[in-house]
Amino acid sequence: QVQLVESGGGLVQPGGSLRLSCVASGFTLDYYAIGWFRQAPGKEREGMSYIRRSDGSAYYADSVKGRFAISRDNAKNTVYLQMNSLNAEDTATYYCAVTNLATMDPDEYDYWGQGTQVTVSS
Repeated sequence: QVQLVESGGGLVQPGGSLRLSCVASGFTLDYYAIGWFRQAPGKEREGMSYIRRSDGSAYYADSVKGRFAISRDNAKNTVYLQMNSLNAEDTATYYCAVTNLATMDPDEYDYWGQGTQVTVSS
């Protein structure tokens, strides 16, 4: 059974950092690309970053480029999202998902985690 479980969310002050984790089970993570998305109340889901299966290189949306970093530990079947310089606009529920493609199109992602809440507030 394919399962993705996110963790690491919470309340953080503006300018702070968090590291999200996405633990996969039921499949081998390094055969797939993993993406991170977020959705704030009343807003559309936004793709932030994915890490390719082929060479581990990454894509970042302009909104997070330079602040967020995605990485993977294949031995732990886990993908991470290091988030720095957080601001109120980063408040959202964050999801990881898996795809066979190198894309940020959410329709191409086959499995999703349940999400973890990130709140940036003073």
